[in-house]
Amino acid sequence: MLKKIFRQVDRVFLFFEEWSLFVAVCVALLAAMANVVLRKTTSDFNIYWSDEIVRKVIFFTTYIGCVAAVRSREMICIDALPQMAPGLKKPLALFSQFTVLIFSGAMVYLGWQMTVMMFEDEYAKTATLQIPEFYFYAILPLMGCMMFIRTLITIRETWINKRDITGEN
Repeated sequence: MLKKIFRQVDRVFLFFEEWSLFVAVCVALLAAMANVVLRKTTSDFNIYWSDEIVRKVIFFTTYIGCVAAVRSREMICIDALPQMAPGLKKPLALFSQFTVLIFSGAMVYLGWQMTVMMFEDEYAKTATLQIPEFYFYAILPLMGCMMFIRTLITIRETWINKRDITGEN
C-alpha cells in the first residue's frame, strides 16, 4: 500500500520536475538568445527584461534540481569513508539522508517565512517586469516539501528494499 502511494507520488514529482525545468530553461534560452540576436543585429533595440528572466530561471532550476538530485541519488554524501570501511556504509547513508531531511525541513520553515514576508511587502516586485517576488520565494517551501517526501521514499528504498544509497542492489 505504502509502496504504491510512494510510486504515484514519485511519478507526479517526476512529471513536475521534468516539465517545469524543461519549460523554464526553454523560456530563459529563448529570451537570452533573442536579446543577443537583437543586440548584435540592431543598434538600438534591446530586450531589457531578458536578464531578469534568466536570473529567475537559474533560481528555479537550482531548487527544483535539488529535488531531482535526491531522486537520482546524486546529493552530496559521505563517499570515501565507506570505501575504506564498508561497515560504515549504512550508518553514513542514514546520516546523509537524515541531514537532507533536516535541510528540507529548514527550507520549508524558512522558505514559508520568506514567502509570507514578500507577500506582505507590496513593494517587493522584480525590477523590470514588476512580478511580485513572493511567487519566486514560494519555490523554497515547495522544494522543501518535495525534497522531504523524496528523501522518505529514498530511505524506504534503501532500508526496506535493501538498495544501496547509490540506487544499486
